[in-house]
Amino acid sequence: MIGNIHSIETFGTVDGPGIRYVIFTQGCLLRCQFCHNADTWEIGTGKQMSVSEIIDDLKAYLPFIEASGGGITVSGGEPLLQIPFITELFKECKKIGVHTTIDSSGGCYSSAPLFQEQLAELLNYTDLILLDLKHINRKKHINLTGMANDHILDFARFLSDHQVPIWIRHVLVPGVTNEIEDLSKLGEFIGTLVNVRKLEVLPYHKLGVYKWEALGLEYPLKDVEPPSDDEVENAYKLLTAHMSVN
Repeated sequence: MIGNIHSIETFGTVDGPGIRYVIFTQGCLLRCQFCHNADTWEIGTGKQMSVSEIIDDLKAYLPFIEASGGGITVSGGEPLLQIPFITELFKECKKIGVHTTIDSSGGCYSSAPLFQEQLAELLNYTDLILLDLKHINRKKHINLTGMANDHILDFARFLSDHQVPIWIRHVLVPGVTNEIEDLSKLGEFIGTLVNVRKLEVLPYHKLGVYKWEALGLEYPLKDVEPPSDDEVENAYKLLTAHMSVN
């Protein structure tokens, strides 16, 4: 089984519990204005790697992963564009006792029977999902990412209904995703989910600007500065106001 891989980080510490072996897959449907991995957007490119290649490399880091309570995280891009590959990878991870995590925007979630069938199998081997909720307002979500958020919210509800553990992530962008009304409504939505283990507010940063420039793209948020610590704290309070961590 072959996957299209952008890159691999062997000692990740921000994409799930413990030290993580982080795979960044190639391909994404969203076009987020704050994306720091714009070079992962194109579908069907990247380095082709087999499950066995990745497992062989992963094994070299098992002592560090196991000692820290870590595991493997598949990020992107959007991992759910390559469900059969991720499923086979996670099957092999489970054979050697590795904790498995997916970092997803839910941007390709679908009610189509084939997608549902493949997703159900994948979740049998998935311990945690890091779910990136970009915006609760549909029109603002379209402006921010190029897509509506209906199916993304459906994905969140699906994971809740099936009690799949999730960490919710929200990128706080001043003037874009930090309006009090929007944060409050997103917090209300999060409060309806029964599977939330943790919530992370990720402060907007400009670390990916050089990638946009290298790709010949104009970075749309070049005049936006990162939020203050107080803004991040206030956002966290609003987003967790209705949440009971399980």
